[in-house]
Amino acid sequence: MAIEAWFMQENDEDQRLPHHKNPPEYVSLDQLADLGVLYWNLDPNKYENDPDLNKIRQDRGYSYMDMLDLCPEKVENYDEKLKRFYTEHIHGDEEIRYCLKGSGYFDVRDKDYRWIRILIKAGDLIVLPAGIYHRFTLDTHNYIKLMRLFVGEPVWTAFNRPQEEHPARKGYINSTLGMPLQVS
Repeated sequence: MAIEAWFMQENDEDQRLPHHKNPPEYVSLDQLADLGVLYWNLDPNKYENDPDLNKIRQDRGYSYMDMLDLCPEKVENYDEKLKRFYTEHIHGDEEIRYCLKGSGYFDVRDKDYRWIRILIKAGDLIVLPAGIYHRFTLDTHNYIKLMRLFVGEPVWTAFNRPQEEHPARKGYINSTLGMPLQVS
């Protein structure tokens, strides 16, 4: 089963809605890979002893992991946190998330600064490269359980846009896209 992704219709409706264009414009795994986004589909029921997950972790150096349950009942200041996650930002390191239950959306910018919405659901492991502009929100089910993976000690520092001079952003532009972006 492959991940679902599409170009977003930008509007002021609830951020938790799919925001498909009419007609929908889907994005392939190859198109996501061209942006540096990596994807695996795993069995979320065996994450504790999954040889495929262990191989990915070993091959990519993901030595630290923790769990995150996001829902109104389990997160203090839920609306504020969701708003913060939905603010466009980059990180100095990869963002690695493995969805074990529930669902949500990662939005990433393509090379022309258009939003691509990526639906993640149970079994989806996604890696966003350091320096890619992105944001996250839950869908209308308001629940997701994520495994967060890190290389070494966990660092989760968001640098809100604009960050064109940030070393991770410059590295992303040069290595992944190989060209200057159209800044908008």
